[in-house]
Amino acid sequence: MAKIISVCNQKGGTGKTTTAVNLSYALSQAGFRVLLVDTDPQGNATSGVGVNKNVLEKSVYDILLNKSSAEEALIKGVFKNLDIVPCNIDLTGAEIELVGALSRETRLKKALKTISDHYDFIFIDSPPSLGLLTLNALVASNAIIVPIQCEFYALEGVSQLLNTLNLIKEGLNPELAIEGVLLTMADYRTNLTNEVINEIKSFFKEKVYNSVIPRNIKLSEAPSFGKPIMLYHGASIGAKKYLELAQEFLSRNGIFCKTLELNNLQENSNGASAEDMAEPTE
Repeated sequence: MAKIISVCNQKGGTGKTTTAVNLSYALSQAGFRVLLVDTDPQGNATSGVGVNKNVLEKSVYDILLNKSSAEEALIKGVFKNLDIVPCNIDLTGAEIELVGALSRETRLKKALKTISDHYDFIFIDSPPSLGLLTLNALVASNAIIVPIQCEFYALEGVSQLLNTLNLIKEGLNPELAIEGVLLTMADYRTNLTNEVINEIKSFFKEKVYNSVIPRNIKLSEAPSFGKPIMLYHGASIGAKKYLELAQEFLSRNGIFCKTLELNNLQENSNGASAEDMAEPTE
């Protein structure tokens, strides 16, 4: 049965979708069977793997409203070993339609249970809010990854997220845990970045990943081409750092046998400029 991980932060612009897409892809290309579930009505994870979100026949919306099964909503083989349950703007209506529904917070959990045996990992890209869509994602998950941007208000809202996690653990999902905290959009040219990193590590301690995702132009460009960063520009610093994150993720889960295959992904390069290949200085 798959380990189910939500990528979650109630703040927008933290690299949540970028992390869900690129970590899913890296693990799938290392030989693991991975499912990406898009529960953000913006549908950025869907378009980020090259799926046209405007022509979907079935989506997460249909699953949550009990109009289709998870199997029916699946799009298989968007990349080798990587499937997706997509979504689009239709999902916005689910928040309202689920308000009075029976078992409204467990709809996604029940749906994923029917297909979880087919995968090693399931990643859920959740919306930047703490509404019913995020609640469904957290109830369905074993753990969460929290991306936090290296900015002045980095911890703003995190305490509310942690309170929500505790409430869910008490009432709906006792096994929910923090898988890891990921620092994103780091700019080591500023003192602020190092201050934020130290603050986050002081707060979350060993939960913070050693891998830190820097600000990177290629990471920003890749979604518009419907490609993970390793395919769009495999030689970029963004690709390298997400490969490091994938290796660290596997290591923390006690998996060491396939990590070396991740290095092969770095060969998917379109050529990198000197600026893009430059390591950020700490």
